Amino acid sequence: MLSRTADHLFWMARYIERAENTARMLDVNVQTSLLPQNEADTEQSWGAMLSISELQFSFMQRHDAITPESVIDFMVKDPSNPSSIYCCLQAARENARAVRGALTTEVWETHNTTWLELQKWIKDGSIEKSVSEFFEWVKFRSHLSRGVTIGTMLKDDAFRFIRLGTFLERADNTARLLDVKFHSMPFGHMVQRNHTDPHADYYHWAAILRSVSAFETYRKVYRDVITPDRVAELLMLRDDMPRSLLASLNEVCANLEHVRNDYSKDTERRAGKLRAELRYGEIDDILQTGLHAYLTNFLERVNDLGNRISKDFLVPLTA
Repeated sequence: MLSRTADHLFWMARYIERAENTARMLDVNVQTSLLPQNEADTEQSWGAMLSISELQFSFMQRHDAITPESVIDFMVKDPSNPSSIYCCLQAARENARAVRGALTTEVWETHNTTWLELQKWIKDGSIEKSVSEFFEWVKFRSHLSRGVTIGTMLKDDAFRFIRLGTFLERADNTARLLDVKFHSMPFGHMVQRNHTDPHADYYHWAAILRSVSAFETYRKVYRDVITPDRVAELLMLRDDMPRSLLASLNEVCANLEHVRNDYSKDTERRAGKLRAELRYGEIDDILQTGLHAYLTNFLERVNDLGNRISKDFLVPLTA
């Protein structure tokens, strides 16, 4: 496969997954902001999301203060923010258009329709009227894109590069979502099972689980009260949880194996090592050494994998 074609397919998948995960992160903040909290906590919550997404500087260049409305506007429909849902869905559509011959008609039409429907959401002001409904729409369109891809495309190299992009992006974004909600919490509070306000804690962690479609899964796996350490374990170390870090790395490694070439041995080795650390890791050990530090290191290594995949297979990022 031509490297430029593989590049378009890889980034098409990454952008649609990024749009979905941005919607999920925003939805967590919208849901948790409904809980009783003071103004400082609200600003810290929204500011943390910008910081973890590495967008705080860009945001402050355009807005005077961090408010839910301004962050949502910046992350949803600001065309000057390349990580906004608007820009991600536009980029996914443009990458799909560039390689229509490598896609089935159904996959192309899904991306094109998503872009056209987004224009309607923005034009008639529906986003402001029901932001949670909009986030559900973004998630649905991403689900539809993946389902149509699996259901209609030949399992060839084109399919493998789409899957690579999807799961590398998912690993990155699940780690960021966890870091948003955990990094500001002291370890003692995180693992304490009897908090001073158990009802607020329940709704806080339940909102996070629902944001990654894992609330029912948590109940099936643990059959107990929701605790932060188990949330972290589910979203990091469970290979049967579709959005976990381990499940994502399993897919990255499997698809790398299918498309391997003469240059990709070291990339496969690094991906395999990262997967092994997750597969044989224990959540208590991770929490004891510091979850924020662990996730920061994980994000750096996932970013390195993305750069190496670009170098080995795709159009180099520095080109």
